[in-house]
Amino acid sequence: MRSALYVPGDSPEKLAKALGRGADALIVDLEDAVPPGAKATARAAVEGWLGTLPPCAGLAGAGRAPGGRTPEIWIRVNPGPLGHEDLRAVALPAVTGVCVAKTESAAELVAVDGLLADAPWIAVCPLLESGAAVLAAVDLARAPRVVRLQLGEADLRADLGVEPGPDEREMLWVRSQIVLASAAARIGPPLGPVSTDFRDLGALRNSTHALRRLGFRGRACIHPAQIEVVNEVFTPSAEEVGRARTLIERFESSGSGVVLDDTGRMVDEAVIRQARRTLDRDRPAG
Repeated sequence: MRSALYVPGDSPEKLAKALGRGADALIVDLEDAVPPGAKATARAAVEGWLGTLPPCAGLAGAGRAPGGRTPEIWIRVNPGPLGHEDLRAVALPAVTGVCVAKTESAAELVAVDGLLADAPWIAVCPLLESGAAVLAAVDLARAPRVVRLQLGEADLRADLGVEPGPDEREMLWVRSQIVLASAAARIGPPLGPVSTDFRDLGALRNSTHALRRLGFRGRACIHPAQIEVVNEVFTPSAEEVGRARTLIERFESSGSGVVLDDTGRMVDEAVIRQARRTLDRDRPAG
């Protein structure tokens, strides 16, 4: 998942257009994007919309819509009892997974797992939006159904009292902590935080490259204009793919634990693992 576009659940017009925006995934938002008085209406609208979509790829025999792959559908649910109502409504065949807002403990995710007992294909991505959540990242990453973590930095910054500068170095330790927790739990790389300035695509490109260097392999978007940039940054270039393929072929044919690349540098299994990840990222998902 290179890009995941947030779409408000109480906007049928945006939901109708969202599938063709080019994002690898949609995150249909029943939480922050929906005012408190509109939660039930939004939930019903999303439930109806989901009923018009084909089953997700996690279901046996699921197909694709004409014209190519369709984005994964994720639903951001509210925390607590309100979120439990969301889960009961959206546990449908079209849903790949749920993003559980403001998660702070593995016990919350155990409860989510129980509520989804009749929908074993639905994955979970907890949103870490507080200091408590960051400190519990390893436990959250190892909870039932969790396939990746996601940072909700707006709430997290407010909780921590952090005021990032232009290079956002103040968030470096948190972002690295989430990458580390994900690797320790052997789940997918985390989904990077949104950039709220959707007009400055140059800054978006720079910050997305920084996330990629840290170990992120995808990013959430709040506006369709951000999708192309995010997809481009997280898609390996033809040169990167070619170099990775050459390294792997040379290593596997050598019969040795160490070979030299074209520049004379030593290449061992650790370097080959990175090369295989590059090829994995080059393969379309879904």
